[in-house]
Amino acid sequence: MIALESIELFRGLAREELQALRLIAREKHFAAQTVIFNEGDPGDGVYFVKNGLVEIAGLVCGNRRILSQLGPGEIFGEMAVIEHRPRSATATAAKDTDVYYLPRGEMLSFIQRSPGLALGLLQYISHRLREFSQLYLREVVQAERLAVVGNFARSIVHDLKNPLSIISLSAETFDRPEIAAEARARASTRIRRQTARISDLISDILIFTEGKRVDADLQPANYHTYVMELVAELRAEAEPKDVRVQLQNEPPSVLVRFNPRRLSRVFHNLVHNATDMMPGGGVIYLRFRSDGKEMVTEIEDTGPGIAPEMADKLFEAFATFGKEHGTGLGLSICKKIVEDHQGRIWARSEPGHGAVFAFALPLP
Repeated sequence: MIALESIELFRGLAREELQALRLIAREKHFAAQTVIFNEGDPGDGVYFVKNGLVEIAGLVCGNRRILSQLGPGEIFGEMAVIEHRPRSATATAAKDTDVYYLPRGEMLSFIQRSPGLALGLLQYISHRLREFSQLYLREVVQAERLAVVGNFARSIVHDLKNPLSIISLSAETFDRPEIAAEARARASTRIRRQTARISDLISDILIFTEGKRVDADLQPANYHTYVMELVAELRAEAEPKDVRVQLQNEPPSVLVRFNPRRLSRVFHNLVHNATDMMPGGGVIYLRFRSDGKEMVTEIEDTGPGIAPEMADKLFEAFATFGKEHGTGLGLSICKKIVEDHQGRIWARSEPGHGAVFAFALPLP
């Protein structure tokens, strides 16, 4: 039997945070072989094993398999905290089991007040994704589909690394006693934004794999204001890699219909691709132009350019070249997002210059 405060995820919490956690945690008992939740049930909260044993089972290559067995102190159902979707697996008490249950709404509120817990939870989720990816890889080898699932798993981990790094740095800033209140507030804001970004990454990947065209929820907004705020985030992520993000001109103050959350994914993916191709550092240039019909954004790097053998398949899923952990899924998602905005995206490369990626959005 393990106490709530002894669970690894909560060991770093302050006394007042632990007291608040005890108020929202509910204890539940499940007899042996009782289903705790089924695959497809609403994701309404997260569970921690107090004592006993829980088995997580799901479909792998058409067969139901036990994915993991969890003992005291371990967490399950955690994806419901950041992604409000149906359960993707079934949890069953393998023997008489007691759990701590934290409803999704109260857990989210608690995470927003505790940057340390937010970082710990996201690191745990990243670790769990790696474990499940490895399990899926073993199963898919038997079904002769190793390449597809392996690429997809690496893409998920790759996309999570950047926001996790920002959260880690912000959490360190937040915990330093000499930091001013204003700096703490900025660090807290960055953590909330990156937590939301990880949720968005997961949503976009699920949408991509489902192959559905989604309603982009386009609203008219000032493109200049939007881009200038976003550039600050792009610079903060590129600077640790010795890459500078420079505006060759400022975007025009025109109204464009777009979804800020989804369009920011396009900027982040293109900038991340550029930094990956410049391991020794470099410069990323942003240019903008409008002809009255379209708003065109260009992102150019000082890297080696586009390999000729990749020119015709850049935006295909899993097409990649020159990156150790690249999959090409990022560019495929960019293409889908831009097309959901009724826009178009393309790339070019000239001798002696780096790669240029551009996308155009129609003006209302």
